Amino acid sequence: MKDLVSNQIVRYLEARDVEHVFGLCGHTNIALLAALEKSDRISFVNVRHEQIAAHAADGYARVTKRAGVVLTHLGPGLTNAATGVANAALDSIPLVVIAGDVPTHYFGKHPHQEINLHADAAQYEIYRPFVKRAWRVDRPHLIAEVLDKAFTLAESGRPGPVLVDVPMDVFSAEVDIASFDKVVGSSRALAKPSLDEAAGERIVRNLLDAERPVLYVGGGIIAADASAELAEFAELLSLPIAHSLMGKGAVPDDNPLVLGMTGFWGTAFTNETTRTADWILALGTRFAEADSSSWYAEYTFDIPATRLMQIDIDPTELGRNYPLEVGALADLKSALAVLVRIARRLAPTGVRRDGLRAKIAESRSAVKRENAPAQASDAWPMRPERILSETRDVLPDDAIITTDVGWNKNGVGQQFDILTPGTFLTPGGFATMGFGAPAAVGAKIARPDRVVVSLVGDGGFGQNPAVLTTAREENVAVVWVVMNNNAFGTIAGLEKSAFDTTYGTVFGSAEDPMYTDFAAIARAYGITGIKVESAAEFRPALERAIALGGPVVIDVSMVNVPTPTTGHWNILDIYSPGKAIEHVATH
Repeated sequence: MKDLVSNQIVRYLEARDVEHVFGLCGHTNIALLAALEKSDRISFVNVRHEQIAAHAADGYARVTKRAGVVLTHLGPGLTNAATGVANAALDSIPLVVIAGDVPTHYFGKHPHQEINLHADAAQYEIYRPFVKRAWRVDRPHLIAEVLDKAFTLAESGRPGPVLVDVPMDVFSAEVDIASFDKVVGSSRALAKPSLDEAAGERIVRNLLDAERPVLYVGGGIIAADASAELAEFAELLSLPIAHSLMGKGAVPDDNPLVLGMTGFWGTAFTNETTRTADWILALGTRFAEADSSSWYAEYTFDIPATRLMQIDIDPTELGRNYPLEVGALADLKSALAVLVRIARRLAPTGVRRDGLRAKIAESRSAVKRENAPAQASDAWPMRPERILSETRDVLPDDAIITTDVGWNKNGVGQQFDILTPGTFLTPGGFATMGFGAPAAVGAKIARPDRVVVSLVGDGGFGQNPAVLTTAREENVAVVWVVMNNNAFGTIAGLEKSAFDTTYGTVFGSAEDPMYTDFAAIARAYGITGIKVESAAEFRPALERAIALGGPVVIDVSMVNVPTPTTGHWNILDIYSPGKAIEHVATH
């Protein structure tokens, strides 16, 4: 029996329990759109720019722990989506991108919108540097096998995006459905590699013998859904937990063993604790530059003076930036279950470090005391510390937070408690401006029962305000808090400190400051927009926005002050060698 490839692709997606496809139409993919319309199990989330689709699918994947699906067109569709797909790649988020392509019989003729200046029919290769694999499927009978491989590869090992590029005539070709029967019946559950007993015992014994042990965790813990196992292991041995930006919320921030974020925007106490540790067990982290203070030994990690053990699902991350004493390739959820079992055997009564817990508590209290004046300030434009503090007070513990880049990302990482694992979505690896607003749409579609708030800057929200059209069309009840300092604020502060100018980083001029009214833009898109006019108005505005149960934009003016830093970033040495400078306020 034969059927159209497009119909069978939809059948396969249904069998994988795909419920949403994020994308934008083009003449090469409308056959698949027509097939999707007939599905009563999959909805197409229509966007106005492919970067929005990729970021929304990314947010959806982070919340569901399953591959997000993106549908795009060739040429500008592929390139528009590329930034969002690359962002997912660097944050280890599984996406399956299905792209339409030119007809196979036009390969080499340079048909409409094809990119083939260096090789015929090779535009899918644009994605090769950042996807786990890119396929172009030129023959109908191969599409079922490739689709199945694509989903398996995206979701297994270190997760990440893949591309399945399909010439438009293949979508419309007939195929024997037996090829799809074979993959539809294939198992979806793959056993993951665990930690062998000997390696696990060596790790636990090293931690028990250590005087100043530290657990350093990254986004791999959240991706592996290993938060409960991590918390149990840390509690058993009273191990302090430091985290990367992506690892924030791996254990709730109110856990008495959580030190906080490391690196450039980390706290002094956290950086000093990791720097002076005698043993570190790193779990699911790549020791990124900002998290590691550009790998300068005097700031955050002093390895190999500190002895390092590392467990990761990706072998290329083991020992990438620091030499190892012990390296193990394993799924973190399985590995931590092994470590918990061994710890219970080797230390049946557990380990107490009451003095350490007291120091962590005092450090937290000190940070709160330092932030208290800004959090209580009635200054206008608002202090960012007060925006973050009042947002945390208003939101339920399980609210999902998305950020963009700038104060919202760095400030949340440093001084905003994440109280439920997996509820902090941020562009850690690529630091993509424009991520936060559409990622919130994907997150809310994944969990309509949760409050979802996107903390974004005016620069980031201004990248793709057309996300509001999708929110209105799908009735996605996201609240966007636009922290509006009328600038690319973090870069403005850096340029001011290094070169004594803000050229190209601040919007408008003294004569025409060009403040953008994002609340008015929201209303133009047909959704609720609230413009806050004083610090006292912000909290009631946020409470009202959440209660409305629909998409809302809150525009709040914010002073551009730097996020406090205690770590280091090598760019400061490059711009101003020999000078001890940091970002400065530009307003």
